Amino acid sequence: MTFAVILGLVVGKPLGITAAALAAVRLRLASLPEGVGWTALHGCAWLGGIGFTMSLFIAALAFDGTSLLDSAKVGILSGSIVSGVVGGLIVRRGTRAT
Repeated sequence: MTFAVILGLVVGKPLGITAAALAAVRLRLASLPEGVGWTALHGCAWLGGIGFTMSLFIAALAFDGTSLLDSAKVGILSGSIVSGVVGGLIVRRGTRAT
């Protein structure tokens, strides 16, 4: 359970955000802001994996009073930390390149 929550925050959110941005740009529905490269956007997508409030709320509704709630909380905290650190490093690298 913990691993699934971490995987969702660390892989799912960045992948979904990056894919949606790429699709919007390729379909000419949007464009990247001036001075923003794909590396910086990808870093911001990783930062999207920081998800405390709604993740904890949904977990509390789904697993109220069970040991799965504790596992979900550990996964949410771990996934958010990893997403924040990796996203920060990528954004830092992306802003240096531009």
